[in-house]
Amino acid sequence: MAYRYSNRNVVINKDPSYRKLLKERGLKHFRQFTSPDLVYPGVEQVLDLRIVQYTWKHSDRYYKVAHEYYGDSTLWWIIAWFNKKPTEGHVAIGDVLEIPLPVEKVLAYYEV
Repeated sequence: MAYRYSNRNVVINKDPSYRKLLKERGLKHFRQFTSPDLVYPGVEQVLDLRIVQYTWKHSDRYYKVAHEYYGDSTLWWIIAWFNKKPTEGHVAIGDVLEIPLPVEKVLAYYEV
């Protein structure tokens, strides 16, 4: 199963502002993933998906919803990205989220 770091470039960060932290950790640099360039699925692709409505409740978390619908909590980012709500702080109790299914097709559209 693909995950959100699949096909991502890794860069070396030696920025001087991290000098103290690098020294404390005994490191010469940090390895960081570059930001992904995810393209939102087109209209035809969205119409080809099955969309399930999910009403956000108290104590919900993206990873819990992903586990419920995808069987894999690490795919939480699909729900966040598909709904254009990057963090749980962007979701209010009672908001209706769209869960795109099947996950294999969604991942193919995201080119992950």
